[in-house]
Amino acid sequence: MSATTGWARGLLAAFVVAVLADLGSLAAGADPGHTIAKPLLMPLLAAYAAVRGAPRLLVVALLFGWGGDVFLLADADWAFLVGMGCFAAGHVCYLVLFGRGSRTSKVLGAGYAVALLTTVALLWPDLPAELRIPVAGYSLLLTAMAFRASGLGLYAGLGGALFLLSDTLIATGVAEWPQLPAPDFWIMLTYAAAQYLLVRGVLGRRQEPPAAPSAYREGRTTGTTV
Repeated sequence: MSATTGWARGLLAAFVVAVLADLGSLAAGADPGHTIAKPLLMPLLAAYAAVRGAPRLLVVALLFGWGGDVFLLADADWAFLVGMGCFAAGHVCYLVLFGRGSRTSKVLGAGYAVALLTTVALLWPDLPAELRIPVAGYSLLLTAMAFRASGLGLYAGLGGALFLLSDTLIATGVAEWPQLPAPDFWIMLTYAAAQYLLVRGVLGRRQEPPAAPSAYREGRTTGTTV
């Protein structure tokens, strides 16, 4: 096992331990544990991605996620807006990284569009007036990211969908809708899984062997070489 592989495995294990510590703290109602564990998640995942040779934009997106995590720990309206801005910047990084060349389903795109319009329309009356426009704009960006992620394959597509679910749970809390028991537990569970799956999807795509040129493939099928 190479040193790089060992570092990658160690960082991934540390990320998993931090996730379990955070979720355990939330389940037990131990706020200090959550305050300590949550800011560790994205730096560990970003370090893992960097050691694995991830694109720089992926690492930057994760670090913007870290900024959002830290600001959302503060109980203040300004911190919520700054945190949302950090996540929005991360989604822009993801969108640029995913690019326009990925294969996406028009049916899935229509489903995401319906989900976006329905969710914003339902949340709108119950959101604080000063958050309606920012939440709507952020939701559009997040939904676009989730849709584009689906073009990278199953893991990234599921990661985008879970990210959308996690932030929708946050929005319903801001709108003061009825919540699941221990809502922060479910928010962090879906969020941590989403970020990991996005990383796995991007790394998996980079490790796929390049497709052979069409002329070479034709030569293989006819028994000739080009």
